Amino acid sequence: MRSYAIQLRTIADVKEFARIVNACDVDIDLSSGRYVVDAKSIMGVFSLDLGKPLRVDVHGDSPDGLEAELKRFFL
Repeated sequence: MRSYAIQLRTIADVKEFARIVNACDVDIDLSSGRYVVDAKSIMGVFSLDLGKPLRVDVHGDSPDGLEAELKRFFL
């Protein structure tokens, strides 16, 4: 499993993040504090406190290019 700290600052960021993770065949979780949601669920992402840093957990082998695409959201 790989973990990344990210920040989604705008609605456009959330849409772009959802587009990126939905293209992957692995399970990806997004967490804020004790709340964990499926990162592929845009409604789940919006249910988190986007004013705080988030943690992305990629389960299994990270697909090629995923880290490079998510880099714009890294803290």
